[in-house]
Amino acid sequence: MSRDSELKDRAQKVFPNGIYGHLSTRYMPENYPQFFTSAKGVRMTAVDGREYIDYMCAFGLNLFGYGDEEINKAFVDQMQKADTVTGVSPVMIDFAERFTGLVKHADWAIFVKNGTDATTLGAMIARAHTGRDKIIIAEGAYHGIAPWSAQSPEGTTAGERTGRIYCTYNDVESLERAVAEAGDDLAAIFATPFKHDVFIDQAEPDAVYARRARELCDKTGALLVIDDVRAGFKLARDCSWATVGVQPDLSAWGKCIANGHPVSALLGSDKVRKTAGLMRVTGSYWCQAGPMAAGVVTLDRIRDSDYLENIQKLGRQLRTGVDAVAAKAGVGLRQTGPVTMPMFLFDDDPDLRKGYFFCAEMAERGIYMHPFHNMFISNALTAADVDLTVAAADEALQALAKAGAGLEPNQRIKVA
Repeated sequence: MSRDSELKDRAQKVFPNGIYGHLSTRYMPENYPQFFTSAKGVRMTAVDGREYIDYMCAFGLNLFGYGDEEINKAFVDQMQKADTVTGVSPVMIDFAERFTGLVKHADWAIFVKNGTDATTLGAMIARAHTGRDKIIIAEGAYHGIAPWSAQSPEGTTAGERTGRIYCTYNDVESLERAVAEAGDDLAAIFATPFKHDVFIDQAEPDAVYARRARELCDKTGALLVIDDVRAGFKLARDCSWATVGVQPDLSAWGKCIANGHPVSALLGSDKVRKTAGLMRVTGSYWCQAGPMAAGVVTLDRIRDSDYLENIQKLGRQLRTGVDAVAAKAGVGLRQTGPVTMPMFLFDDDPDLRKGYFFCAEMAERGIYMHPFHNMFISNALTAADVDLTVAAADEALQALAKAGAGLEPNQRIKVA
């Protein structure tokens, strides 16, 4: 038995169903390792010794790579001085000043721990500010696991779910119908920066749709909230809808804002400052100083370096290279969304058996990709890494073409 298998058996005994959440490999190809001993830059080493170039970046946390020495040093130095104490460190103000200085719409910040914390706080402030209940969410969009936004009904009540109304992303008429349905009870329109749902092609935001969302919020007095937890700073050095000329009232952030150190944030405009100040918002670790020190270094680098242009260049290199080898193999592979957050799906693949086969083949060649979730380009990736990836994809796609119609149905996951 492999070391990874041993650890999975142990995990099964001490967790409800083994390793849980989005980091579980239960629904991934069978050859994917669950446990890792180290990570540096874009490479992870599994417990059985295999090294992988990681295109998931811990689901978007590591914008500047694992184990960045400067960022980690700031974290460790602050931890040794003061971290979670009876009071706060001045670095909290430094972090907030950096953040509001980068994000145009933001005049204030509230720091939390997870993306769900940030989006939930945004929903609460919108409801408090407007005195209303209804929140419009695009179908398929993920805004966290709190009852107000949870995609699965387990553990939630019907009352907690009645506050949300669904629309179709990028469909202006659908959005207008949802606003009409909410009537005088509309508190907020929530939007992801682009359509980045699992299992389906990504879609970048239509500027007309984004502007209409802003207009409808202004007309009704509702708040526009951008959930930038996943995409923040991967599309712009600002809130992501700045790319289509739209500024929200609130934005939720997390993941990469401290390069993977545990801090998330809700940013807001002066329009809602008074309401935010009236809210009772607190958490035992929300003012933890170590991650904020890491965040200061991260945000300085976002502001001052060419990281964005670099990850865009690397993303284009990957897209062009994979397109070429897919065409060579005669395989219909679709790449959608921004090049900094690539998504690979295959034509005529309703149960994702082609995607799973491809990802398993890539893993055998030391490349960690995802069969149904968008991936991420890290600034620690190099052009040489992309060349290695494209070469591996060439072999994997040739193997897929050879397997052809003989692929077995996918038993790992049920696609709705």
